[in-house]
Amino acid sequence: WEFQAYLNNRSVSYTRDSTLFIKPQLMSDWKDEGFLTSGELNLWGMNGRGDVCTGNSYWGCDRVGNPTNLVNPIMSARLRSLSDFAFKYGRIEVRAQTPRGDWLWPAIWLLPRNWPYGGWPASGEIDIFESRGNDNYGTLGNTMAGSTLHWGPYWPLNFYDMTHKEYTGDFADNFHVWRLDWTSTDMKFYVDDVLQLTVDPVTNFWEYSGMDTSDSDNPWAAGEKMAPFDQKFYIIMNVAVGGTNGFFPDGIDPN
Repeated sequence: WEFQAYLNNRSVSYTRDSTLFIKPQLMSDWKDEGFLTSGELNLWGMNGRGDVCTGNSYWGCDRVGNPTNLVNPIMSARLRSLSDFAFKYGRIEVRAQTPRGDWLWPAIWLLPRNWPYGGWPASGEIDIFESRGNDNYGTLGNTMAGSTLHWGPYWPLNFYDMTHKEYTGDFADNFHVWRLDWTSTDMKFYVDDVLQLTVDPVTNFWEYSGMDTSDSDNPWAAGEKMAPFDQKFYIIMNVAVGGTNGFFPDGIDPN
């Protein structure tokens, strides 16, 4: 659970001088403070252009605020190429400067277009990078970022910790180039041409995880070596804000 609602609104996502900006705003700047506790946020066609809502579960598309269950207090943007572009194998480069600010959660990542191996994480997720905007958040502040593959036969079994790398840099102060080289045999993640993470399952991800010694069914048995990463994925760019899913743990020593 996160605190933002993603809106198709030029106040939170726009381009200037050929650079894309995603800039979260307070919902009360758009409406007013009372809207959070009594207003209705309906994302279906809200811009008069037949806009669709992409997260209908748990009242994600139409929510009425009350004093104990507020309307999402933040507006932000999530851009995706689902209907326009998806790819299997190749290179993707992103030149970006991450935002500075408490509880900001920028990410550029990939999801499957067709989910051939089942729901998350069975069909995979590719996180080119994600980070946090906090200045005073110990080692988890805005000088740390990470690249990750999420994969596993079913939720909650997710072997992301086998394919995850964290690294440091002045990401909120300067632009950096993240790169993914994705082939039929391995995946390599770079920052400013420095290799940060190589993922080579050798035979396949089922054996790589150690699940070949279990009685569980292999959802990737009919796939290639890189299954579930042997299918078309589309691009997502977003800035989330806060949340209760553990990405911003409590009790962090700011020093």
